[in-house]
Amino acid sequence: MSTPQVNPFKCSKCGLCCKNISNIPECEHLDNGNGVCKYYDEETKLCKIYEFRPEICNVALLWERRYKSKKTWDEFLEENYEGCKILQELEKNKK
Repeated sequence: MSTPQVNPFKCSKCGLCCKNISNIPECEHLDNGNGVCKYYDEETKLCKIYEFRPEICNVALLWERRYKSKKTWDEFLEENYEGCKILQELEKNKK
């Protein structure tokens, strides 16, 4: 089994996860009112509080604390990558 240190989550830094938080209860307090995280920097497409980001935004920490006993790291990575693909497809279809 791989661990986050051996096989880290490879974020594409597209910002789409940060721009689509309106239906995620754990992110309600982060929503600036339009479904975009209040800490998302539209210009750089990066998180303004990355080093201190919430658990829900940290793939490795989220797996460690909530999912490690339920699925392998690689399974969790695959689910996250699938979510990324879905958001990217939705964004592409908007254009």
